[in-house]
Amino acid sequence: MASVLRKAIVGCARQLPRCMIARRRSTTSGFAAVDSILLRSLRDHYEEVAKMTPPPKVSPPSSFTIVKGALDTHGPVLKRTYGSEQISIYVTRLGNIIRGGDNDDDDDDGINQLFLHVEMSKPGQKNSLLFLCGLYPDALGIHSVSMRPNLESEGILVVPSQYTGPSFQDLDERMRDALHSYIEERGVNESLFPFLQAWLYVKDNRNLMHWFRQVGQYISGKNHAKGT
Repeated sequence: MASVLRKAIVGCARQLPRCMIARRRSTTSGFAAVDSILLRSLRDHYEEVAKMTPPPKVSPPSSFTIVKGALDTHGPVLKRTYGSEQISIYVTRLGNIIRGGDNDDDDDDGINQLFLHVEMSKPGQKNSLLFLCGLYPDALGIHSVSMRPNLESEGILVVPSQYTGPSFQDLDERMRDALHSYIEERGVNESLFPFLQAWLYVKDNRNLMHWFRQVGQYISGKNHAKGT
């Protein structure tokens, strides 16, 4: 049986249209009764997620270091130095962007597809090289390669405003192969998948618990304000 967290992660895109359908008006009367029901539901879900067993601890490849505090930010997860280059890896999920069918297999696909932003920079260079990639348990695929200005502050991804280059699929096979070799030479390949998958599970778990807690605190605060 799929866990609450797994369903929360991979079911969002599929359930959105259904969630937008108007429901019947509740017959429950009184603000206090409605708030109490919601708070109880939030508490029950929070406790259920808190009891989940985390995945086994996985270390990244030895050439990479985990960025301190990455679980609490939208910044890079992993970094490494390759010669004079600084390489930063950002990660999110790819599988819940476009979904099809109603099989449980779709849930597994959503967990097993990651989206990487790989930023490479060199001292004295105004621009950095950005690879956007799909990462799977047994493969890495490049979606695009572009140049963008270096960032003065870490942890923020900026969408390039200038020409970003041709579509990766429009490049000839020899250049595509060379770009794959270039990024894989720097350790960006399927060996990153086990760590990043486990890391995202922990982050999603923390985010979900944080959401339950924040909504509960807001509702509780509103109750308190009414009583004053």
